[in-house]
Amino acid sequence: MSPLTGEQLSAAAGACLELQKTGQDIHSKRPFAALLLAPDSTTVLMSSLSLSHVRHAEAELARNAADNYARDYLAETTFISTWEPCAMCAGTIYWANIGRLVYLASEKALQGVIGEGNIENLTLDLPCRTVFASGQTEVEVIGPVSGWEEKVVEDSKRYWGKGK
Repeated sequence: MSPLTGEQLSAAAGACLELQKTGQDIHSKRPFAALLLAPDSTTVLMSSLSLSHVRHAEAELARNAADNYARDYLAETTFISTWEPCAMCAGTIYWANIGRLVYLASEKALQGVIGEGNIENLTLDLPCRTVFASGQTEVEVIGPVSGWEEKVVEDSKRYWGKGK
């Protein structure tokens, strides 16, 4: 898999954050978004928003990708997420055979935004790198991404600050 350039990372991060903003502003969705880049690390193949507290953007996208693309092809793709995938989502990305994950903001930062005991999002203290390290196939992980984590946190406060 070719390295991700700074320009490609910035463009994908911007597109993913914009998707999260659109999800909140137009569709009243929770502030989670994910997109899948083709092996050229530029073309967006598909994207997803969070559908519910169980149907996360990351798991939905990984399942859709596995249904629509060949396993070997997915090994060359890059998955971009506004937030670090939870254990369920990381497992789904792993099983879909997606080769690279870039997340903009960490699970720790998410917990800081939503607070302890929020029943809509009871975060798991289980980093995605730990989930991937337990598998037999390598998933390259990049994240959190400096400069982007702060932007994702600020945008997400619009949702979580409304008493959700």
